[in-house]
Amino acid sequence: MPPKRVVIADDQIKADAAYHLACEGIAMLWRGDFQNARQLLQAMARRADRKPHKLAPSPAEVFNFHRQAQSQRARTLSMLLIPLESDFSIPLRRAPDFRQACCEAYGAGGEASVTSLRELLGIVGAHEWRKKGVEIPALSALIHPHYGVYSPVRGEYVGLVAKAPLPATTLAFDIGTGTGVLAAVLARRGIERVVATDQDPRALACARENLARLGLTERVEVVQADLFPEGRAPLVVCNPPWIPARPSSPIEYAVYDPESRMLHGFLSGLAAHLTPEGEGWLILSDLAEHLGLRSRDELLAAISAAGLKVVDRMDVRPHHPRAADETDPLHTARAAEITSLWRLAVADKHKDE
Repeated sequence: MPPKRVVIADDQIKADAAYHLACEGIAMLWRGDFQNARQLLQAMARRADRKPHKLAPSPAEVFNFHRQAQSQRARTLSMLLIPLESDFSIPLRRAPDFRQACCEAYGAGGEASVTSLRELLGIVGAHEWRKKGVEIPALSALIHPHYGVYSPVRGEYVGLVAKAPLPATTLAFDIGTGTGVLAAVLARRGIERVVATDQDPRALACARENLARLGLTERVEVVQADLFPEGRAPLVVCNPPWIPARPSSPIEYAVYDPESRMLHGFLSGLAAHLTPEGEGWLILSDLAEHLGLRSRDELLAAISAAGLKVVDRMDVRPHHPRAADETDPLHTARAAEITSLWRLAVADKHKDE
């Protein structure tokens, strides 16, 4: 949603006044010192975080209130705008050189523009993750996420894929590959050929770059596809978004799956892409169950309706910081969360169909 109007702001504006304008939907185009703009954004964020959390009678309502609050906070803090020249340089005093980070996120540029300082700092953070990489113990290597591609910081699900018994080593499909981390793990485990799919051009480029860096391009083929590639495989792996809710930004598509579309799409198409004795590995957190957004019975019913059966399930508790953060509105659900690798096979009655 565009701002109601835009005013010019500089070092003279006070944090209270800036926060009031932002809450009213009025954007501020910054003309002062860049470092002062960063300090102002931090002060506005502190004011936004003072709002008390709404009390709710159910976990689902707690989640919905939390999402609304996060969305409102993001809209408010996005009202501080920074000018960019056509080459993404910033025409402000003490402005750092963020040109490379902007090129990675926006492309080649070509004309002057403005962006929110909050988004700009997020782009720079993504650039640093891309440079530094994320350590993946299962690979004994780094994965470098691109801007807009979900970073594999939740290592427990990668560990499950590294440990589950392989049904075969000839071929595997990795559905929704993202950074390519699971395709890389499968190839390192000895799968002779892996076909990794994704719809997002950013993810496809990211996966190809990571696999090239790991020396796995001859073993892993990255293709653009809506879920499944053509053919059947003895192993099909999918780590869909875990929470059935509507994303509010492109990066959230890796976390939120509206109406569980990708989950249901994977389950409903799996039997047609498995070899007779093959397995589908569904990696899924039960956080949605603890939030009251999806029940275990609904998941099992979807598996059964797709003509599948559960062969086994491997569980692990996450160790990310939020699981221990008692100030998080979703702490109760996060503390109970378990991530599972569901080993699925075609149900016997469907094998002969």
